[in-house]
Amino acid sequence: MELLEKRILQDGNILGKDILKVDQFLTHQVDYKLMKAIGAVFADHYAQAGITKVVTIEASGIAPALYAAEALNVPMIFAKKHKNITMTEGILTAEVYSFTKQVTSTVSISSKFLSKEDKVLIIDDFLANGQAAKGLIDIIGQAGASVVGVGIVIEKSFQPGRSLIEESGIPVTSLARIASFENGQLNFMEADA
Repeated sequence: MELLEKRILQDGNILGKDILKVDQFLTHQVDYKLMKAIGAVFADHYAQAGITKVVTIEASGIAPALYAAEALNVPMIFAKKHKNITMTEGILTAEVYSFTKQVTSTVSISSKFLSKEDKVLIIDDFLANGQAAKGLIDIIGQAGASVVGVGIVIEKSFQPGRSLIEESGIPVTSLARIASFENGQLNFMEADA
């Protein structure tokens, strides 16, 4: 997605050898026009897949997932990283390691929001090592629902996340694919949509 790649080049900051900071438009401050365009691209890509729910993990995946759900006219569910006192029964959980935070969280979704009939599109902000997507795939599987695809805003293709997901037979659709960070420069490869 050319618009996204331009925005990454304009406002993204490389930290170290494998961290991309995009807090100007995605991970802290949200550019709703860009997120709406991203949601529309995911919706167009999966328009014929019979999606019944869009699932993400809090927090940075919520904006693109919400716009994808709106464009698909289906509900959006986000996995919570912290259980609250109102989540008392029928909780589906998975352990997820965050590459950027370097912490493992137990993420959860109430089972009442997913059923065996659901065809789910997972949306997330980044794909690096694939742990967030893997955790969501696990939770969706616990509900008996099926994952139709995983939509990623920014993929770090030099890390193993894509292959981890594709090994389970689930297609990955990334809108910006970064091949490498070399000498403080981003090198993109062809995106999926």
